[in-house]
Amino acid sequence: MTATIPDQDHKPIDDVAIDNTEERELYENHRILVDKGQEMMRMDKYLMMRIEGVSRTKIQAAAKAGCILVNGKASKSNYKVKPRDLITVLLPTPPRELEIIPEEIPFRIVYEDDDVLVVDKDAGMVVHPGYGNFTGTLLNGLTYYFQDKKGPDGQPVTPYLVHRIDKDTSGLLLIAKNEEAQISLAKQFFDHTIERKYNALVWGDFAEDDGTIVGNLARSVADRRVMAVYDDPEVGKHAVTHWHVLERFGYVTLVECVLETGRTHQIRAHMRHIGHPLFNDAMYGGDQILKGTTFSKYKQFVNNCFQLLPRQALHALILGFEHPTTHQHMHFESPLPDDMAAVVAKWRHYAQSSQQGI
Repeated sequence: MTATIPDQDHKPIDDVAIDNTEERELYENHRILVDKGQEMMRMDKYLMMRIEGVSRTKIQAAAKAGCILVNGKASKSNYKVKPRDLITVLLPTPPRELEIIPEEIPFRIVYEDDDVLVVDKDAGMVVHPGYGNFTGTLLNGLTYYFQDKKGPDGQPVTPYLVHRIDKDTSGLLLIAKNEEAQISLAKQFFDHTIERKYNALVWGDFAEDDGTIVGNLARSVADRRVMAVYDDPEVGKHAVTHWHVLERFGYVTLVECVLETGRTHQIRAHMRHIGHPLFNDAMYGGDQILKGTTFSKYKQFVNNCFQLLPRQALHALILGFEHPTTHQHMHFESPLPDDMAAVVAKWRHYAQSSQQGI
């Protein structure tokens, strides 16, 4: 069985690739100015000639989802293209078809219908195969789950990734079950209408209760594994994170993060940039004792917390979107997983004990 995953090597020259998730670019924006001598032609046929590798079905689905604009207005696939029309086409990144090995891997389904699947992902699970992780991923498990299922049209169901979250981040993940649903959901990510809220435990205290981090993100020159914030508007991709303090524990703080954009490692990189790395985030320096006393009991307390939560303290708590078919607002919440909840409880008790002088 094949499954649709982003083509990591596809980098269009004339088109703009737009990153709409924490992990991967899934959405493309094509701008086409129709030649002066172009004869009138159905738009779907015209675009099949102009966009390499795209199917008529995908174009028609994109038009139905309002993702094809002519001179700034949504148009149907049977629109007759005219000379000098400016056509903007928004589509998921052309997929690379890989043979995904179906594996019986358990995962929690929060919601499922004919168009979408919402999964509550455990920390430690990679979302899709890649270098060093060709098996044991969520996509392998989804392929196994869908292998004998058919949609309302009688066609085999294929999992379409709409976004990703990091291996060691837990929480809600949205999967499309057909191409039309993927296009609709990708458009919502592009328009920043998807609701995404994360809970993060970070080092340090904040002077304010709320704030916004604005800073372009690009691969660090010193370490390509991590993202860095750049002031130069020509470097990296625009990224905005809104944060709100939920609980203060003195040396660490529980915050809610709302993504306005969704870049790779956005919360992790932005929080380190303002001096508040995520608790036990080894890649971004949070696996060291960055705040607190020099007492050995305190050091042992923090190390115990690290052992309880052997990953970055980040959880995708809330996911909201418009259903691609019914257009109803869908809202899902995932409670803190046991490991993160246990560490938050330990810090809460530590802070209360400190205030009482225990």
